[in-house]
Amino acid sequence: MLVQVGPWVLSAMSLLLLLWQEMSAIEVPLDQKIQQDLKQPPTIMKQSLKDYIVDPRDNIIIECEAKGNPVPTFSWRRNGKFFNVWKDPRVTMRKRSGTLEISFRSGGRPEDYEGEYQCFASNDFGTALTNKILLRVSKSPLWPKEVLEPVVVGEGSSLVLACNPPPGLPPPHTFWMNSAMMSITQDRRVSMGLNGDLYFSNVLAKDSHTDYSCNARFLFTHTIQQKNPFTLKVQASRKVAETPPNFLSPTGTDSSRMMVLRGQKLQLECIAAGFPTPSIKWFKKGGDLNQKVKLDNFNKTLRIDSVSEEDAGEYMCMANNQIGSIRHSIFVQVKAAPYWLDKPFNLVLAPDESSRLVCRANGNPKPLIQWLVNGESMERNSSLPNPRRSVVGDTIIFHSVQIGSSAVYQCNASNHHGYLLANAFVSILDMAPRMLGAKNQLIKVIENNRTFLDCPFFGSPLPELRWFKNGQGSGLDGGQYRVYINGSLEIKRARVEDQGTYTCVARNILGKEENQVRLEVKEPTRIVRAPEHQSAFRGTMARFDCRVKSDLTLPITVTWLKDDKPLSLGWRLKKDEDSLSIPNVHEQDEGTYTCTVKSEIDQDTASARLTVLEGTSLYPTQSSALPAAPDAFPSGLKGWGTKNTNMEISWEPLLDTEQNGPNLHYSVWWRRKDTGEEWNNVTTVGAKHIVHDTETYVPYEIKLQARNDFGAGPESNIIIGYSGEDKPTAPPTDLHVSKIDSTMVNVHWTPVDPKTVRGEFKEYRLYYWREGSMVKGLHVNKEKKTKGFYSTVAQPTGILTDLQPYSHYRMFMVVANSRYDGPPSNHVDFHTKEGVPDLPQFFKIVQRSPESIHLEWDKPLEPNGILIGYTLNYQAVNGSRVGHMQMESFLPNVTAYRLRLPDQAIRYRFYLAAHTQVGAGKVYAGESPHFTNEVEPKDVSMSTTVPPPPPPTTTIIATTTTTTTTTTTPTTPTTTVTASTTTPVLVTSTKQADTNVLGTYNRPICCLLLVHSFSSIAV
Repeated sequence: MLVQVGPWVLSAMSLLLLLWQEMSAIEVPLDQKIQQDLKQPPTIMKQSLKDYIVDPRDNIIIECEAKGNPVPTFSWRRNGKFFNVWKDPRVTMRKRSGTLEISFRSGGRPEDYEGEYQCFASNDFGTALTNKILLRVSKSPLWPKEVLEPVVVGEGSSLVLACNPPPGLPPPHTFWMNSAMMSITQDRRVSMGLNGDLYFSNVLAKDSHTDYSCNARFLFTHTIQQKNPFTLKVQASRKVAETPPNFLSPTGTDSSRMMVLRGQKLQLECIAAGFPTPSIKWFKKGGDLNQKVKLDNFNKTLRIDSVSEEDAGEYMCMANNQIGSIRHSIFVQVKAAPYWLDKPFNLVLAPDESSRLVCRANGNPKPLIQWLVNGESMERNSSLPNPRRSVVGDTIIFHSVQIGSSAVYQCNASNHHGYLLANAFVSILDMAPRMLGAKNQLIKVIENNRTFLDCPFFGSPLPELRWFKNGQGSGLDGGQYRVYINGSLEIKRARVEDQGTYTCVARNILGKEENQVRLEVKEPTRIVRAPEHQSAFRGTMARFDCRVKSDLTLPITVTWLKDDKPLSLGWRLKKDEDSLSIPNVHEQDEGTYTCTVKSEIDQDTASARLTVLEGTSLYPTQSSALPAAPDAFPSGLKGWGTKNTNMEISWEPLLDTEQNGPNLHYSVWWRRKDTGEEWNNVTTVGAKHIVHDTETYVPYEIKLQARNDFGAGPESNIIIGYSGEDKPTAPPTDLHVSKIDSTMVNVHWTPVDPKTVRGEFKEYRLYYWREGSMVKGLHVNKEKKTKGFYSTVAQPTGILTDLQPYSHYRMFMVVANSRYDGPPSNHVDFHTKEGVPDLPQFFKIVQRSPESIHLEWDKPLEPNGILIGYTLNYQAVNGSRVGHMQMESFLPNVTAYRLRLPDQAIRYRFYLAAHTQVGAGKVYAGESPHFTNEVEPKDVSMSTTVPPPPPPTTTIIATTTTTTTTTTTPTTPTTTVTASTTTPVLVTSTKQADTNVLGTYNRPICCLLLVHSFSSIAV
């Protein structure tokens, strides 16, 4: 049913939806027994892509997986007509699945099966459908034969070498190389355009070469086709004439137009001729270029990876050199295929309930909404009107549904640029009440506390639930009882008389079910005699009380803490039933002691502080020693602020054997450093002194002396202390990044004035977090991380490592002293480059039959870029002997492979890796299991002892008119390329392609088949 409504209909619809806003569907609990008994229409779980391109060398697999109860049956339509899969001997359908497999082992052409496919999954309660899957076979046609005459140009002139690759499906990636398989150097003057042509803004004498060759890489067949090379002859001149800029791309007028779809990549290109080489600048009319805009190819290409409506407008590129400048305007219009605003979801309703399905989508132009039921247009069923169902705008309203009206509804939103299809079933469920919780629970609660007795239940229609106590009386509700909609009974204040057995009863028209909960009310656990603060002389005994009263039926435990840490009870400290005893008290015993008593349902705590005092009577001395002044000064002298207005001076007290006499005390001196002020002095018996009303973080000279009744001991050395720190007042400025890689980035900033740190300079602290991944749909952890940089230079820099590739990061920086962070700097956003993928999530190797091995894997949790596929290397293994390494490559949406075994006794070793544009990721390795009649799937983890497989070889078949040999010897590995006039030459290479290859081709060239346009050798 197509939906096009006027304003008055929308007003009526709004009123109806307002009346229906309280409707809600049943939420079916995830109880295993309920889920097993639940009858439901089909739901599509897995399907192939809408635009599905397949490799002609493989069997064709078109996926269609669905669940439902009863198990769905499957059927297919091809090009809008019923497709009888049973009549075609090449087509099989998997058991309990709708997935089709088309085999060409016995002949046939994959091209004969191109077309539009749609899968239907049906059971007694409805029919769900997949998207329409457009199946096309990948094509990699040969380059047209052509004879290229030498290109002769004068020095300083512009030049375009046309590539014109053969039109493949999907289109090939193009790049330019020379006969030594080295990429053509790319710079401001020479670069490849988006169409694959090689542009020279001006030609120099050094450009004269005979081997400018355009290459086209075809993704599915893993072949590279090579265009016949251009010969470029440059006529040198003594002086190159200077010329103003003119555009090589785009051509024609001073403006052009481009249409792009929302979410797609926008690429605008301006390449200019001229001498000297022009520079390119980009502008947007009415505003600045936003952060989404990236400039590639030496500013010649403007790129926005995912376009949105606000990216529409007029973009201008300006080319200028010292002779002149020109401009070109590109008017970008953003259209949109349909996208969801409110996608319909499944409804489970009880008989006589009402609800609605809503389907809202947006696009440009505005999409049309069409409703289907069980795959058929509702317009076709208009001859049989359903009084319990009405369509209002983009909403279907259901009134008092009845058993037998379950169905699957499809919403199709379409415009000129595409369509969306969503299935949503409406399932009418009747089920007698069921109890979901544990049976006959025992609940213990402390007297006078609020408690809840739970009784989770389910049924359809929703049952009525009532509570009873001890099986008597009417239902409990009101007063101190309250029953919640989820079945829980609240007792607002539990008393001893509330003990007993409570029964909850759920009832609907189909029956009833009940459960019981036993409640016991306990006395609270209390500390009736708590520990009290006390002081004790060193060497005496201290004792803390902790007497407890509790319910006799509840076991309790009593534990002690000192300064919030567990207290170690040994030979000295003693704990009995009601107290803690500390004999022979010394300074280390000073602190806060906490008694905690716990039962299984409650606890109580109490705390008190012990202060240790100096004794005045006896001091241990050796029998031969006479009383005297102290002969040592205390160690550990330091000064440090605990607030921004003080300085705490502290030290280690003298040992008993160092005091030499009674009435030990300490003289403390301090003064501001380098001010010439007099010493301040204080005498104390403690082991610290606090200096108040200081300035923030200033240095002090400090010294200390111990004294007793017989005189003064030696003075300590002068140490430097500092008053307290405060928050820094200035942020680092001009925070920016450079040299962004996939996992690291250089960080630069302008440092703060040291006076603003207001404390001991600790570090420049960088706060950074992963804002998102550039892989669509990948959720990331946005937890903040920090990294410190200690630098006092005028232009500091640091390296931030361990970043996740292909991600959006944000950061800011503060200066930190020992206590505080300063204010934040400017925030910086940056995007890490694409990297190699992590391991696939799993790699299963299962041998279900003696004829084949089934491999299955899943995409990496962190792709670290756009997955372009997987490579599977494998070799036969027989003891210590291994066979030749073989390789299979797969598209990113392929996660399974079946290997047919030529010999049942052969075992294989497999190496699986995911690929991005950057290269292959970590290798998952494993061996095939021994075959048995029943083999459980075996998860194979990455082997750290098995080395990764050697890279497969590159096969190059070419003919030329001369014989050359070029050997390139980097540090590791090596590449040798040989071409001859008569014989195709096999070249083995372990070298990856230069990452600066023009255009988007920057993946390894190993494992690719390079076919010369004149070659007649079949691949």
